[in-house]
Amino acid sequence: MIEFCGVSKQYSTGAVALSDINLKIGDGEFVFIVGASGAGKSTLIKLLMCEEQPTDGKIIIDDIDLAELRHRDIPYYRRQLGIVFQDFRLLPNKTVFENVAFAMRVTGKSNREIAMKVPKLLDMVELSGKAKNYPNQLSGGEMQRVALARALVNNPKIIIADEPTGNIDPSLSFEIMSLLAGISKRGNITVIVVTHEKELVDRFNKRVVVIHEGAVMSDRKGGYGSEK
Repeated sequence: MIEFCGVSKQYSTGAVALSDINLKIGDGEFVFIVGASGAGKSTLIKLLMCEEQPTDGKIIIDDIDLAELRHRDIPYYRRQLGIVFQDFRLLPNKTVFENVAFAMRVTGKSNREIAMKVPKLLDMVELSGKAKNYPNQLSGGEMQRVALARALVNNPKIIIADEPTGNIDPSLSFEIMSLLAGISKRGNITVIVVTHEKELVDRFNKRVVVIHEGAVMSDRKGGYGSEK
């Protein structure tokens, strides 16, 4: 489903963020992308989101070369992606229900579709009782679950979670990651989680791609310390 073919990225400053990345991620796979700050993880995500273009190589999604997408087609491509950010990015003047519904409204969904879909997603992330609450009435973990529901609302093929547990209590990190793993398994959705939390990654028996100084240092299943 996703393939990086010899991908390198050098910025105009001369800084090399990625160097000859070759990586395949299958349909419905759950993958951790880990590495220290500055390793190239954020650049990898920006390339997937078409916020940046590779200097060399190709990124193929479902047989489509992202470099060949016309500028006007990029917003439609991004609708296949569900993005979960570290800082939640919820609209403070909208309720939990309205925050999730907003992502449907911008794609032209009807009020009927919204009324049917949003409650189901809030139930999935265990927030049915918080539909009328505003973000400032929620805990960090609850806000991240709202962000996850919003990422799912338009039936994405791929979820990209960028440090999704970075701003929540460590005791809730496992809960958020378990939700992501369950969503991947139930919905056959490809989930890519970018994180630096080694202890959390080691608790899940998932594929782990380690990025170091812009290159893939290891690609294995079961955490940092297990064999491939």
